[in-house]
Amino acid sequence: MGEYANASGCYQQLLGIMPDNEEYKLYYAQCLYKDSAFQEATKVACQIDSQEYRGKSLKLQAAAKFAEGDMKGSQNLIEQNSADDPDTEINLGCILYKEGRFDEALKKFKTANQIVGYRADLSYNIALSYYSMKQYTPALKFIGEIIEHGIRDYPELSVGVNTEGIEVHSVGNTQILHETALIEAFNLKAAVELHMKDFEAAKEALTDMPPRTEEELDHVTLHNMAIIHMEEKPSEGFAKMQFLLENPPFPPETFPNLLIIYIKYEYYDLAADLLAQYPDLAASYLSTSLYEFLEARILQETSPEEAFGRFDQMATALAEKLRKLTKLVQQSRQNHDEDGLKKHLNDYEEAMDKYIPVLMAQAKIYWDLENYTKVEALFRKSVEFCSENDTWRLNVAHVLFMQENKYKDAASFYEPIVKKHYENILSVSAIVLANLCVSYIMTSQNEEAEELMRKIEREEEQLAANDAEKKIYHLCIVNLVIGTLYCAKGNFEFGVSRVMKSLEPYQKKLGTDTWFYAKRCFLALIENMAKQMLIVRDSVVEECLQFLQHCETYGRDVKAVIEQPLEEKPLHEGRNTVTYESRLLKSLILQIVEQTQ
Repeated sequence: MGEYANASGCYQQLLGIMPDNEEYKLYYAQCLYKDSAFQEATKVACQIDSQEYRGKSLKLQAAAKFAEGDMKGSQNLIEQNSADDPDTEINLGCILYKEGRFDEALKKFKTANQIVGYRADLSYNIALSYYSMKQYTPALKFIGEIIEHGIRDYPELSVGVNTEGIEVHSVGNTQILHETALIEAFNLKAAVELHMKDFEAAKEALTDMPPRTEEELDHVTLHNMAIIHMEEKPSEGFAKMQFLLENPPFPPETFPNLLIIYIKYEYYDLAADLLAQYPDLAASYLSTSLYEFLEARILQETSPEEAFGRFDQMATALAEKLRKLTKLVQQSRQNHDEDGLKKHLNDYEEAMDKYIPVLMAQAKIYWDLENYTKVEALFRKSVEFCSENDTWRLNVAHVLFMQENKYKDAASFYEPIVKKHYENILSVSAIVLANLCVSYIMTSQNEEAEELMRKIEREEEQLAANDAEKKIYHLCIVNLVIGTLYCAKGNFEFGVSRVMKSLEPYQKKLGTDTWFYAKRCFLALIENMAKQMLIVRDSVVEECLQFLQHCETYGRDVKAVIEQPLEEKPLHEGRNTVTYESRLLKSLILQIVEQTQ
């Protein structure tokens, strides 16, 4: 049941009756430890004198010290146990892991594994070490081993039935479930898939878990569910993260992740409030570099110039660090120092992971001011480090595209991204494909644009054949962007015609994102008609009205705007639909037609 507080109360009463019972003392100490009362657990465990329970008492005291962050004290207690006890190797491995010495920890865990054979918790420790070393393939191997044993040995835990859509009762938080390490394994699998950018596999890992009610979920699972489903269920995600903060203990990633998500959704005030409300958590869970970065991002909203200066200081320091690490990598290669090379490459990757967000935050300040020349200059300064970085290349492509006279250069940056995923082209963002097509068209490479669009169309047809109900917007958005381009150049009849055709069939192509592009073109058309800067043929007007009528019919359940998750005043349900907005557009066109007759 996991009611450790009640259990410890019972053992305390028993010890009042039988104060010399060593077994009850051990159970009492274990319950206190499970209830996170580490100091009390240590006091009780220290009172155990018998040789029979000495080993368990030492392990419990070491675990309590470990939980309190006293690694040295924990290690001293572990080393008092027998060196032949496999738990000694495992516990020392845990100390090494906590200290960030993942490679050494892995060796300890593997040594213990050779002695005791398969043990779910040990396989998990090995998988976790590989994950922390960014070696995802062997991590998945050991995760798979845990899942395979769980499915074979405990079919009653119903692994995978939620994913298959079968309704089953909760298996509860039983001792058997704890011993299988299935929950830990699926959480780690979700984290691995998330790092490998396979978001569907990450979601599936969480639904494959043995079924439990939301009230029964552990804090790690609750945290991972919030993160992985944040895109489609942001309000629920924020609620889960806030609940975790208010109900410790929680995963150490909770506090920094909530701050980062607030920043992502541009809730700068909430991020600032959170930092002010929990200074102790900021000190415990935020590195100095992350704290400085978050502070600058919050400042960016009210004082972009000062924020840019702070980012510039961070970027300069990181650039210098990257230069030094580049030299160290080269020296390690020349000296054939494999261990040094591995270490310096890992350090370089970590520094790059910090450098890219700082650079992009700087670029965003100029981007918001539509100063694309400055953004490009900023990116050119960082080319020595970032030329092979996908995030950097993508953003360089975007800023070149926005300057309109650099379509050829933009295409040269978009092309490697598309070619890298050409066999699975729908995994590429629709806007990247659209921008590449526009770049081809604007540089008279129409054949390349048509070939790319045919490739997208073939993949969409193949996907539709496997799942007829799935909505796929890639080709639609490509056509919408091309139509928008023609409208921007003043060729409204061709542009609007392309926009209207791109949304057929409406039941599959009409969505919030596609409607956004379509209504922009129609609003530009209506504005030019109202100013009498444009004469539109009656047949085109009639086509526009028919198109809007179709949008009105099929857009009843399609939101016109995706609301921010924490809005205090939600939009009116009836007005936040494509149906409502298409009626407004149709009304405006009819008014203009009536006035011009």
